[in-house]
Amino acid sequence: MTGKKLEKAAFAGGCFWCMVKPFKEWDGIEDVVSGYMGGHIENPTYEVVKKGDSGHLEVVEITYDPAVFSYEQLLEVFWQQIDPTDAEGQFHDRGHSYTTAIFHYSDDQRKIAEASKEKLSSSGIFSKPIVTPIRPAETFYRAEEYHQDYYVKERDHYEEDRARSGRDTFIANHWS
Repeated sequence: MTGKKLEKAAFAGGCFWCMVKPFKEWDGIEDVVSGYMGGHIENPTYEVVKKGDSGHLEVVEITYDPAVFSYEQLLEVFWQQIDPTDAEGQFHDRGHSYTTAIFHYSDDQRKIAEASKEKLSSSGIFSKPIVTPIRPAETFYRAEEYHQDYYVKERDHYEEDRARSGRDTFIANHWS
């Protein structure tokens, strides 16, 4: 029996708490880890990232089996969790650390992400331009343990925050 060939993907979609569950629900997803990427300091903490001084974004790093769940499918899930037209943050979370991005680990991922972004842009779903950048992956820093699987550990707070954010209303209004 041969082993699985697992790959990584990384997406910034605003608050990482809201980005874990939508990916974890699929076969072929081995792990979804909350963390930070794209900044200029080593080993950032949540407090530093949240202040906006480090340049990092809140991201989820996904380990997946592309034979079961493709990178194209990951992108579809990603786009349907965010407002890709908002360059200032996501929903009630404002500031640089809550902006969106696709971080690619290979040239193939970059090409697939660019095609996906173009397809979304020409779909007519959004009246404003898609501003989510596609960037090379950088060092991933795992967030503090209390952030991991927050939707399970702090279910009530997670559901309250998510409902208050406006994310679910936005998703319902743009995706069927």
